[in-house]
Amino acid sequence: MGFLQDFLAAPWDFTADYLLPFVIVLSVLVFVHEWGHYIVARMCGVKVEIFSIGFGREIFGFNDKNGTRWKFSLIPLGGYVQMFGDSDPASATHEGAKTKKMSKKDREVAFFTQSIPKRSAIVFAGPAINFIFAILLLAGLYATHGQPFTPPVAASVIEDAPAARAGIQPDDKILSINGRAINTFEDIVQSVAINLDEELTLQVARSTGEIGNWDIENPITMSLKPEMTTFEDRFGFKHSKGLIGIASPEGESGLKRHSFGSAVSAAIIETWNITTGTLKAIGQMITGARSADELGGILRIGAYAGEFAQAGVVSLISFAALLSINLGLINLFPIPMLDGGHLAMYGVEALKGKPLGERAQEYAFRVGFAAVICFMLFATWNDLVQLRVIDYLKSIVS
Repeated sequence: MGFLQDFLAAPWDFTADYLLPFVIVLSVLVFVHEWGHYIVARMCGVKVEIFSIGFGREIFGFNDKNGTRWKFSLIPLGGYVQMFGDSDPASATHEGAKTKKMSKKDREVAFFTQSIPKRSAIVFAGPAINFIFAILLLAGLYATHGQPFTPPVAASVIEDAPAARAGIQPDDKILSINGRAINTFEDIVQSVAINLDEELTLQVARSTGEIGNWDIENPITMSLKPEMTTFEDRFGFKHSKGLIGIASPEGESGLKRHSFGSAVSAAIIETWNITTGTLKAIGQMITGARSADELGGILRIGAYAGEFAQAGVVSLISFAALLSINLGLINLFPIPMLDGGHLAMYGVEALKGKPLGERAQEYAFRVGFAAVICFMLFATWNDLVQLRVIDYLKSIVS
C-alpha cells in the first residue's frame, strides 16, 4: 500500500510508523544543529536568550542559570537559537540605533557587536556539527555493526548493456571510476547512479583465471555511458539513476566491521561522497538533466523516516546520518535566512569594511524568505502529487 493508503487505512498505526519516527529524527537533528550555534556562541561570550526545538507556541520549557530559555514548541518542523540583540529567530536585526542604545555590558554579550570571525564561527557551527554528527553516527555503525561490503567485481554482464559494449567481462574487477577509487560494489552503484548518462572512465583489472586474483598491475581503461532509468518506489516517488548492466557477486555481500580509526575514515569518505553526490544531483536539476520532480519535502522525509524505522534501528541511524548531512549542506547555501546567507553577508562586510545598510539587509532577508518559502511549497507540491494526494482530492470533489 502507498503512503496515503496507509494513513487512510489505519491513522493511528500511521502515526506510530511514520509521524513519530519523523518527529524524533528531525528533533534530534535540529537540536544538534542549534546546539552547534549555541555552544560556539557561549564560547564567544554571546548571551543566548532562547533555544527552541520547534516553532510557534511553547509547550514546555525551563530557564538555565545563564538565563537561556530552553523550550519545545508546538510545530516540530525546525528550531532556532535566539541570541541577545536579535529581534527574531532569523537573526535579521543588525547593528544600528537599537544596539547603540545598549549599555557597555550589554554590547559585550550581544551577537551583532562581535567581530566578523566570531559571528562567522557561531553561524558556521550549526551546519558543521551536522556533518560531524553524521560522521559520528556512521563511524559508530561501522565499528559496531559493520559497513555493507560486496567485492567490486562484475559477476555477470548483461548482453548489449553499456558495460558489455565497453568490453567489461564477467569476473572483471572495477578499480576506479572517473579517478575515484572503488573499494566495494556499493561504490560502483553510487558512482554510476548519480552520473545518469554521462561519460565515465573506468579502470578495470582482468581476472588471472585464479579465483580471487586479478591483474592489478596492468589495468584496462574503458569508457562508457550509463543508461538513465527512472523508476517509482512504493510510495510513488520518482527517482532517476544510471545503470551499466553488471551484477554483484551472489553470496559475497556482508558487513565489514572496522576499527575505530578505520571507521572514522570510512565515515568521512561516505559523508564526502553523499555531499558531492547531492550537489551533483542539484546541479543536474538546475541544468535539466534530472527532473525537478525528484525534489522532495517534509512529506517525503516523513515517508522515508517511517520506512527506515520499520526496517530497524541500524537503518534508522543510517537515515539520520543522511538527513544530517543534507541539513548541514542546505543550510550552507548562500541564501539570506539560511546560515550560508549570513556567512555571505559577513564576507561582503569584511570586504567593504562595514556592514551592508539596514535597508539592503532587510530586502535581502525578504528575498531569502520568499525563496525558502517557494522552495518548500514546490517540494511539498511534488510530494502531494507523487503521493497521489492531489488525485485523491480530485476524486472526492468530482
